[in-house]
Amino acid sequence: MFRFVLGVQNESEMLLRSSWLMVLMGVCTFLICQFVDLPYGRYAHGKFGFAVNVKAAWFIQETPSLALPLYLMFFSTDTNPLQLPNQLLLGMFICHYIHRSLIFPFLIRGGKATPFISFALAFTFCLYNGYLQARFLSKYAVYPSDWITNPRFLTGFVLWFFGLSVNLHSDHILRKLRKPGETGYKIPHGGMFEYVSGANFLGEIIEWIGFAMACWSLPSAAFAVFGLFVLSSRAAQHHRWYLEKFEDYPKSRKAIIPFLY
Repeated sequence: MFRFVLGVQNESEMLLRSSWLMVLMGVCTFLICQFVDLPYGRYAHGKFGFAVNVKAAWFIQETPSLALPLYLMFFSTDTNPLQLPNQLLLGMFICHYIHRSLIFPFLIRGGKATPFISFALAFTFCLYNGYLQARFLSKYAVYPSDWITNPRFLTGFVLWFFGLSVNLHSDHILRKLRKPGETGYKIPHGGMFEYVSGANFLGEIIEWIGFAMACWSLPSAAFAVFGLFVLSSRAAQHHRWYLEKFEDYPKSRKAIIPFLY
């Protein structure tokens, strides 16, 4: 079905066209967000469908990006024997989504319910991207045997690990803002929040840029570009909200790029 929609006959071409489609989706989302706030969490206001429990929404919507790579790695008969670089790159992707689907949702404290449309879009994207990244790495990506010593892989891995660390630490700071039973909002401090309002988003952007460098492929680059456009839009949205909500919000703090933007 998807091959037919994209007008291709073979899967490898479909994956490449899907990558360019992801870039286009990211650009369109960024342009739309210049005029409309993304409908999730504090910005939903009861619109965009019935409410889905936030923990259930995060668990369900993120799971495809974990389940599909695991299936293609261990159960599919239509993949090539995975070489060490492919295993490590898939492992980096899986590592993120183990946390996002199996750990992060159950650590949420008092989060707002997710509108169904936002939940459905997130689920669809994780299904789409999970297949794109995992299928390319498990069947079509070919790396030299010494790829893991290549400067592109090493630089990408360091960036990926740094971004993951910033993302996890920033999520920890946000969780600690609320004591058990509290539902209000406070100004986050510490870590990269001293420089930007969207520290958690900055961490994830760096993470996927590092992943793209380590993979050195169009699908991974498309994911990094999509993440840059969408997450920077969310960070800017958060930044505007903080400035309007708190009179004492640090004026030197930027939205997503320290000291610049």
